[in-house]
Amino acid sequence: MTITDEDCLPETLAFNAQFEAAAASRPARGRGLDPATLALLRRNRLAGDAPPLRLPQGRDRTVGGGVKVRVFVPERVEGVYLHIHGGGWAFGSADGQDERLWHLAEQARLAVVSVDYRLAPEHPFPAGPDDCEAAARWLVQHAAAEFGTERLLIGGESAGAHLSVVTLLRLRDRHGITGAFRAAQLLFGPYDLSMTPSQRAFGPRPLLSNTDALHGSYALFTPGMGEEERRSPEVSPLFADLTGLPSARIVVGTEDPLLDDSLFLAARWEAAGAPVQLGVVAGAMHGFTLFPLAVTERELRRERDFLAFAGR
Repeated sequence: MTITDEDCLPETLAFNAQFEAAAASRPARGRGLDPATLALLRRNRLAGDAPPLRLPQGRDRTVGGGVKVRVFVPERVEGVYLHIHGGGWAFGSADGQDERLWHLAEQARLAVVSVDYRLAPEHPFPAGPDDCEAAARWLVQHAAAEFGTERLLIGGESAGAHLSVVTLLRLRDRHGITGAFRAAQLLFGPYDLSMTPSQRAFGPRPLLSNTDALHGSYALFTPGMGEEERRSPEVSPLFADLTGLPSARIVVGTEDPLLDDSLFLAARWEAAGAPVQLGVVAGAMHGFTLFPLAVTERELRRERDFLAFAGR
């Protein structure tokens, strides 16, 4: 394991300490969220009581038999990036990162299609994966006509990284589609919903995600499932056959309860025959790319460079 960005460690750890100190004023994301707490968390997820900034460059569309997506098309398009947002399968939206996605579209010369998949607990598993699968199939069938290119990429953050891998596996196993998506960009995803050792050992430390928060997310996304059921490859892609998947870039921080998930997935992905770039960021907590840090700026540049050239 090679750890990057050690020169940024003092700033990163100082931010973590500030985040922890402020945790007392934030609602806890533990087990058994009631509807009022869930609504409050959804309002305050990224931008307090203000709605996310919606850029005029984004267009809302419905594709694949009823799946909502948000589309960004720059002047020059050399590929299409299917983006799947994070948020524990219960938070977030396709319009929650307009500025970041538009910058990525312009700088990497990609049309970006962000999936507004249905959220738990109102729509538990398999609703979210179904929506992502439908959007991906639509792109396989229509990208050339819609965007002038068949170079497809996929990726996301946290739950979005999980859904990206699940989508690739569904395309392969349900539709015999391999090779259509040429690369995957996977940020700090949960790939074992029965919990890897790092998930179990992290404890209550309030760094955006922790052991209790993960338990709560899994209960919302897969209600009624026990640990063994959550080990199903359809739920936890760490247990799936990963042959036939494209090259991947897998990123996680050392202070993330999902550290093992990325380490284990990278090893299995590479063993299955596809190239992997593994980035382990010194001191970074779960979701670090949401915050104004030096490591965030570096990560966004690396992501842009990877997506700009992958699969050519």
